[in-house]
Amino acid sequence: MTNPDLLEKSLQVTIDHRQDIDGRIAILDLMPTAGDSLPAFSAGAHIDVHINDNLIRQYSLCTTPEQFAGYRLAVMEEPSSRGGSRTIFQQFAVGQTITISPPRNHFELQLPAQKVLLLAAGIGITPLYAMAQTLKAQGQDFELHYCLKEPGTGAFEDEIKSQFSEQSHFHYSRVAESGRLDLPDLLKSQSLQTHIYLCGPAGFLDWACDCAKAAGLPADQVHFEYFNAEVELTGNAFEIYCSESDVSVQVGPTDTIAQALKAAGVKVDVSCEEGVCGTCIMDVLGGEPEHRDHFLSDEEKADNDQIAVCCSRAKSAKLILDC
Repeated sequence: MTNPDLLEKSLQVTIDHRQDIDGRIAILDLMPTAGDSLPAFSAGAHIDVHINDNLIRQYSLCTTPEQFAGYRLAVMEEPSSRGGSRTIFQQFAVGQTITISPPRNHFELQLPAQKVLLLAAGIGITPLYAMAQTLKAQGQDFELHYCLKEPGTGAFEDEIKSQFSEQSHFHYSRVAESGRLDLPDLLKSQSLQTHIYLCGPAGFLDWACDCAKAAGLPADQVHFEYFNAEVELTGNAFEIYCSESDVSVQVGPTDTIAQALKAAGVKVDVSCEEGVCGTCIMDVLGGEPEHRDHFLSDEEKADNDQIAVCCSRAKSAKLILDC
């Protein structure tokens, strides 16, 4: 069942409008059910959507508070969906009341900046579209590059072309005259003061980060957010000792830490189950984690004092967690 503590922080909203694009993307406008205003947020923020009692997923907000009084999401039905995007796309309808969390932002713009480069692939445009709105409103120098297979397959294409005609560039991999994004060349031409924001599939983000590193761009100016990730969950068995609960738990080769803790009655907040949202992060008091998440930075992983229990494991035979 859904964690009661998460529900205490939740909001009730109604789906006020829905627009479907290319038979794969649903754009949903959410408004408060009681007519009250929704909590403020900034570009790059996301919310948790409670899809059912056992499933929560994160989706970026696609607008700014100045542009739209509610929350707007763009959800693409993924072929490999574990139930999240498929349920939203097939079942969420206008007039339906759903439960969400207040906005959180781990992907904020760092302003002012000499220049900002926004790089999106597929549905990864969602937080970057909001960023583009903020950057234009503040008079910041920026470029937006949007990678898609062909015209009409992305979210907000017409809006971007209309609002950001001078700053936007579209790269359609199946359109010969458009061509793929030559990212190494683009990044080599950037000033070392340029801040880069990336969002898209894991393969795109890994490629873009490698290109930025090869171009000599400072790592602390390359910002990215995974919205889903392939992660290997299995491995050697190990022991967890929960210092606060005074419970020892065995984590089997096919169990996650979160699953083992829940089975032992230890409270765990889990959302994405892919190591991208940070909901399940716990403090490590002893032992050595084997980090498999995409949320903690390289520096945070090197400290070995936190772990994403939905996907990461242990290098040591035992981990001591603050839970």
